[in-house]
Amino acid sequence: MKTFFPKKETITRKWWLVDAEGKTLGRLASEIAVLLRGKKKVDYCDHLDSGDFVVVINAEKVRVTGKKMDQKKYYSYSGYPGGIKEKALKEMLAKKPEEVIKKAVWGMIPKNRLGRKIYKKLKVYRGSEHPHQAQNPQEYQI
Repeated sequence: MKTFFPKKETITRKWWLVDAEGKTLGRLASEIAVLLRGKKKVDYCDHLDSGDFVVVINAEKVRVTGKKMDQKKYYSYSGYPGGIKEKALKEMLAKKPEEVIKKAVWGMIPKNRLGRKIYKKLKVYRGSEHPHQAQNPQEYQI
């Protein structure tokens, strides 16, 4: 018996279309992370990038539970003393809803070279329009 490892040439990638409208942020992000890593594939291998491309639309219509709209904070630091800034989830969804989903997914993939390569296959858009029609993405139901 021999262990099978997929080669880079044999990995097939699909394009998935995920509609974030009415979906809970954390549950949506974990499903997207699984698709990006390819963990639902038969030939999944944790040291290879065997995942698919994911296009997320309607990012501004994602929902959260509880009081997270006011209490969840996003921090950015300039590197200078006193240079830390914080924004509430409500502000982030108003200004940059794509970043909310991207940051949630980034927290669920590995923080290494492979994770950065996987993260580049995530495409998030504010409205229902996206420039990836030529790839014929299949709808993914979450």
